[in-house]
Amino acid sequence: MIVILKSLEEIEQIRRSSQLVAKALTLIKEAAKPGVTTLRLNKLAEEFAYDSGAKPSFKGYLGYPYSICSSLNEEVVHGMPSKRPLKETDILSVDFGVVLDGYHGDSAITFPIGEVPEETLKLIRVGQECLYKGISQATSQNRIKDISCAIQEHAEKNSYNVVRKFVGHGVGRNLHEHPQVYNYCDNQLDRGLMLKVGMVLAIEPMITAGASDVVIGTNHWTATTKDKKLAVHWEHTIAITKNGPDILSIREEELLRQ
Repeated sequence: MIVILKSLEEIEQIRRSSQLVAKALTLIKEAAKPGVTTLRLNKLAEEFAYDSGAKPSFKGYLGYPYSICSSLNEEVVHGMPSKRPLKETDILSVDFGVVLDGYHGDSAITFPIGEVPEETLKLIRVGQECLYKGISQATSQNRIKDISCAIQEHAEKNSYNVVRKFVGHGVGRNLHEHPQVYNYCDNQLDRGLMLKVGMVLAIEPMITAGASDVVIGTNHWTATTKDKKLAVHWEHTIAITKNGPDILSIREEELLRQ
């Protein structure tokens, strides 16, 4: 396994890509109202990328035909945009990436459509907290398993589960690079890789309200919870620096809350 450490200049390039992703996700969240289709959101993200001089990272990747992944309700990840209108009480996870000047950025958010029950809002909130718990452990004094354990512990503390089939990853000139970043802590698996300054990682917990088992749909992409319980997906591209984790894909609304 070769882990590519990035220079300060490369990290700034990845930040530029990641900030385009952040802005696109903000636009999508604002546009995602009852009656709007996820195909419309896909077009919005795609046009934003091209207008910004970038290209969508996902379109054509391993044959994937769209620019965003739009996962609804019990869909965990890799949900395909469709003509189905969004409706009140849906929750939507959107994963998006772009490549700008040869470097990728990648991020995902989950948000409600209209009014949703309080327990659904809690799942969304805890999923985001899991992401930040993992990010807090992304320091050069720690190992990958410290990120993994922090995510799992916070999910289970709140009576949720972590999807084990999918992992985070390195980001750079390739959309997916080493190392893999697991979202759960398991002593049988070797996740003892030491984190180093210059690593750029996409940390992306997927948290379920029920069991962690998933099934892949007939489109060979969309992963859905086996028990049909709700799932959320959060992701940031971060760099490990001498001063700690630097969130390259942070959105303006997150900055305002700090």
